[in-house]
Amino acid sequence: MKTLLIKGGRVIDPSRGFDAQADLLIKNGMIEAVEKGLKAPAGTEVIDAEGQVVMPGLIDMHVHLRDPGREYQEDIISGAKAAAAGGFTAVAAMANTDPVADDPAIIRYVIDRAAGAVARVHPIGALTKNLGGTEMAELARMKRFGAVAFSDDGKPVVSGTVMRNALQYAGGIDALIIAHEEDPYLFEGGMIHEGAVSSVLGLRGIPAEAEEVMLARDLMLLRAAGGGRLHIAHVSTAGSVELLRRAKAEGQNVTAEAAPHHLLLTDRAVKNSGYSTNTKVNPPLRSEYDRQALWAGLLDGTIDAIASDHAPHHGDDKDVEFDFAPFGIAGLETTLPLMLDELSSGRIKKLTLPLLVEKMSTAPARILGLDAGTLQPGSPADVTIADTNRSFVVNPETWHSKSRNTPFAGRSLSGAPVMTIVGGRVAMKEGVITEQE
Repeated sequence: MKTLLIKGGRVIDPSRGFDAQADLLIKNGMIEAVEKGLKAPAGTEVIDAEGQVVMPGLIDMHVHLRDPGREYQEDIISGAKAAAAGGFTAVAAMANTDPVADDPAIIRYVIDRAAGAVARVHPIGALTKNLGGTEMAELARMKRFGAVAFSDDGKPVVSGTVMRNALQYAGGIDALIIAHEEDPYLFEGGMIHEGAVSSVLGLRGIPAEAEEVMLARDLMLLRAAGGGRLHIAHVSTAGSVELLRRAKAEGQNVTAEAAPHHLLLTDRAVKNSGYSTNTKVNPPLRSEYDRQALWAGLLDGTIDAIASDHAPHHGDDKDVEFDFAPFGIAGLETTLPLMLDELSSGRIKKLTLPLLVEKMSTAPARILGLDAGTLQPGSPADVTIADTNRSFVVNPETWHSKSRNTPFAGRSLSGAPVMTIVGGRVAMKEGVITEQE
């Protein structure tokens, strides 16, 4: 494995409060040193990062890779390539595959398949058998085989008894539960956010309460469990942000994430796009009030992480009437450019680059318990290099993902990843994926 010396970049490492121009030396797949004026040992490959940002490898803690079972939409290898192209060194793959990742054999399959991938893929096991919501899956065994968390994401756990038991059990084995908060009865038949836009368009709405009542229940169950760790996926409403803020103030062990599409778009995107099915997502794009509340929660620490909720679909599946299209946006290759562009725009006054890095690297690593999210010497050399001034146009036709479903196609952005290094090996350089040797 080559020794790499990254010279002259702005090195940001939120794990230890480091933000300065410095060099970074990688040797034997590990971070060897981070300081100014490092000399290159003989045979070292020198990477000029002047004017660029060097950060701990980004981690997307919420992706759907469809493998096994629906590999025509995405698979572990193509998803890892899309991740590396987007600046992510690691992803956590949800369990709603076919068959469902609800036993150690599927967890082992994901890990073995990912051994040949250009980015790290960490499996998330199902919380209940076959995502049925009635019988808890074998969490302890799946954890021993490598599952980093447990979730029925894509479906809520409707039974309060099952969720309470799961939180209590997970607390005993130090396992993380990721909750998809949705009351199916309030959600039933909904297409977009319930509000003025849904009324004008004549589409059945999904009320904010569909998310909030389930979140309130699970926070109560977490408190009653007296232990356990709960993470809330794709928070989308102002009410949810306030519930989380109160829970954290009480000292509850809860974390949360927001997705770029909820931070950047509202339900008006459905109308303005002419009912494009690429704006159909679950939870739905909400109101401007909700969007602003998400940013406030991100800035004050109520929301811990940014995750893409990468949900790839084949073009034929999306090219139908709005009512019949599946929910989901493919986001691995747009998340970092979208966030860098929002930073450069100055629209969010308190948003800083170190904060973005923390939300996309250090925090996800901490929540999932990964040995990542840091440039501390002695750590695995997972590194992302980005150019905050690089012009970037969202062009799905050039993606490494198998899917093209995005509402951001054609958007011009400022900021893009230029290199992704995984375990000391260059996985992506200037958009080109380097295959495993």
